[in-house]
Amino acid sequence: RLAELIGIEDKVWVRVEGFDPVFAIADEDLERDTEDKTSSVHFMRFELTPEMVATARGGAALAAGVAHENYSHQLDPLPENIRAALVADLD
Repeated sequence: RLAELIGIEDKVWVRVEGFDPVFAIADEDLERDTEDKTSSVHFMRFELTPEMVATARGGAALAAGVAHENYSHQLDPLPENIRAALVADLD
């Protein structure tokens, strides 16, 4: 299955209500996949603009998803407890 998911780390996104999705910056420490398969673990971060952060802190809904050709899923909106935990990490 990992062979079908090559590049998935670049297709993970988060979205603050009212803004476009922000795609992950993944695996900055080292290359984790090969030409034959992706890694089962990826480290990701998301660069949100100051406006996105302020809007999220103001209570805007958050969504997250994956837009890969072999795996697509989204959770919109994220449950409040997850939204609150993510917003708390924006400091």
